[in-house]
Amino acid sequence: MFDGLHDIDWASMEHAYGSAEEVPALLWALRSRDTEERSKALDRFYGAVHHQGDVYPSTAASLPFLFELAADGATPDRAAVVALLVSIGRESLERGFEDDGTEIEYCPPTGCGQALAFLRERGARFAELVRDVDPDVRLAAIPGLGLFLDDADRAAVVLRERLAVERGIAARQRIVAAAATLALRMPAVTQQVMDWLADLAADPSQDPVTRFATVVHRARCAPDEIGEDVVPAAVGLLRESARALPVRGIAPVPSRPATPTDTVAPQIVAAFEDLDRHTRVYAPTTALLRTFHEVLGARVPERTEVLAEQLSSPDPGARLDAVRMGGELMRTWRADHTRLLLLVADQLTTADQEVAAEAAAVLASCHPIAAPAREPLAAHIHAQRAAHGPGVWASPQARLRRSHQEAVRALARLGDARALPSLLAALDSDVDAWRAVQVARYLPRAADELVPRLCGHLRRMDLSQQRTEMSANAILSALATLGAPTAVAVVADTLGAAVRLQQHQITRSALNALRAFGPAAAGALDTIRPLTTATDARTRFGAVAALWAVGGDLSEVMPLLLGLLDDRNADAADLLGEMGPPASAALPRLRNLLTHDYEWVRVPCAAALWEIGGAAETPAVLDTLLRAMAQNPATANRVVSCLDRMGSRAAPALPLLREQLALPRRGGRFQSIDHDEELQRISRRLIARLDPPAPGVPTLRTG
Repeated sequence: MFDGLHDIDWASMEHAYGSAEEVPALLWALRSRDTEERSKALDRFYGAVHHQGDVYPSTAASLPFLFELAADGATPDRAAVVALLVSIGRESLERGFEDDGTEIEYCPPTGCGQALAFLRERGARFAELVRDVDPDVRLAAIPGLGLFLDDADRAAVVLRERLAVERGIAARQRIVAAAATLALRMPAVTQQVMDWLADLAADPSQDPVTRFATVVHRARCAPDEIGEDVVPAAVGLLRESARALPVRGIAPVPSRPATPTDTVAPQIVAAFEDLDRHTRVYAPTTALLRTFHEVLGARVPERTEVLAEQLSSPDPGARLDAVRMGGELMRTWRADHTRLLLLVADQLTTADQEVAAEAAAVLASCHPIAAPAREPLAAHIHAQRAAHGPGVWASPQARLRRSHQEAVRALARLGDARALPSLLAALDSDVDAWRAVQVARYLPRAADELVPRLCGHLRRMDLSQQRTEMSANAILSALATLGAPTAVAVVADTLGAAVRLQQHQITRSALNALRAFGPAAAGALDTIRPLTTATDARTRFGAVAALWAVGGDLSEVMPLLLGLLDDRNADAADLLGEMGPPASAALPRLRNLLTHDYEWVRVPCAAALWEIGGAAETPAVLDTLLRAMAQNPATANRVVSCLDRMGSRAAPALPLLREQLALPRRGGRFQSIDHDEELQRISRRLIARLDPPAPGVPTLRTG
């Protein structure tokens, strides 16, 4: 077995983490009788040789041997090997080729072309694997018929044959999906496949899940031809499917070795828990529904109708998956999402705390638009405190604890004081206090109760331990936002300790907090001043910014800022803009930087030029801003903010602003909901000022 394996110079090839010389050992381990050894080898293969879907030359070189494993009945877990083969091929197609089939050239070269060619040469093998005696092998092999078998007629025949004999829901869904993939890849059979799917959708003898799958994948094959009847038909079949499928509770998460909390930051532990949680799929139709949502794209009202049906399912796992999809829709597409927000908020009343927790987490992630869910969140929190007592934040029941914490955090992000009792309980008990710290800044009116507790946590923190860095930064950020001068002393002490311990990120966070306190932090000037010459550029800027905010001595700060500007420090440009006309000595440098090749330098410099030089700089500023926004839409927030301050002189930007608002997908920095809602708000306000509508003409709100 594995003839020629050691004739390959694996050491000359690489995978995600360096030399691929371990590949032969991994291949042999996939044949091991030891379950743990096989599992580790498969995890390593996915993690290094097929890292996050990447296909390296070493990945392609392993395919003949993976095929040997798949074909050998003595191989344990053959289905896992077949699934790996399919994944490599699918990713090769998606990453290595344009839509027209042209191979994309990468440097260094990938193994995508080689891998796909190899798999298509052996496409007929998948027609054999889908008839295997092992149902798991058959299930794993089905997508290969659509992806790799170039004899389209044979592939279509085999798919029809398999649908007639397969009874499992997962297998039947995959057969329909493979047929659609075949139709999209091989135009010669497109009409044949479309007609077959139409017949299946109309056949009452077929189970509702299969019929639903045919509706979805016919739409996938022809998204521009989706008629008004498609979504209602899909919703009806989805309802039938929910009635036909068994209702199952959400299974507990398998226990894993506990992460040592004395060495790892709790935020990191939680991030991995969230990642693990979000990779779980609870309902058998979830993948199919995700495909349908992708096909519907910007059709937000239709997608909301589908989600409304999903969220009415009797199956808690189906509703949990739907809650996540609803969050993705709201975070990705602009629309009035009030109905969907309320549908998600309705899930707070479910008896299943896992669903309620996910609903609260989604509402928190959508907090810029989540105001309609304020009362349901408050009612949920009140009910939990009434039923389980004021200590419910620290409940030993993991699902209840998460449900309560997520709801409290969501309500706090709305600035609602009804979240305060639980946040104070968290800070007093020190159970998951870091979660409360993250949202404390949204309750500035409660600063007198929050700030002493935050300061206490900061004083008790051992800054020499790396695991405390994230918590210290979060507390300093909260204190900076809350702005209570009573925190100055502890922040100044924290700055001194961070400098001594060479904790640079905490140093920068403390400087930023002192900057926010302004002249009230004058007692910290002797600690701030030496840091203006720090070797770390970000620390140096943080110190200069704090020195200006606290000391306000222009003659001391300007030389330092000009030096930072000479180093192309965009933050320095922002600070100069805040200083305004007194910073006129920077004008020549700022004008020169408008030709810099990086837009994230040009935009802050243009904004600073306007703040310092005013109307005289209008032509150069406008030209720089509009070119940058057209070149890189991620700059839109910075650009539009400056345009808003320019007032009537920003009139030439009207076409670009209208174009931006007409986009259906969220935009701005990171395309995040926070930045996009801010972008829309400022753009609408600016358009209304520059070109007010005629009396009686309504304005258009896109989000």
